[in-house]
Amino acid sequence: MVTYFVVQSFTRGNRGALLADIPVQATGADHALRLAERLASTKVGVVAFSRAGDLSTGEFEDATILFIDGDLPSDVQDVMAA
Repeated sequence: MVTYFVVQSFTRGNRGALLADIPVQATGADHALRLAERLASTKVGVVAFSRAGDLSTGEFEDATILFIDGDLPSDVQDVMAA
C-alpha cells in the first residue's frame, strides 16, 4: 500500500469558470495542510486530500479530505459529498 498526499488549487478564468491549477504532491499530511493553508490566501479554492492504494493492482481507496477552503468546481464538490 502507498499513500499519496495531494493539494489541488483553483483559479478563476477570464469568463468566471474555475480552472484547476497543477496539482502538487506533498510529502505527508502535515506538509499538505501547510501548503493548502498557504495557498488558501491567494487562490479561489483549495482542497488537500490523501489517497491510499495498491500500485500493483491499481486499486485505490476513496480520497480522504484533509483541508478544504473556498470555491470548488461542482464536480469536485459532488465527489466529496458522496
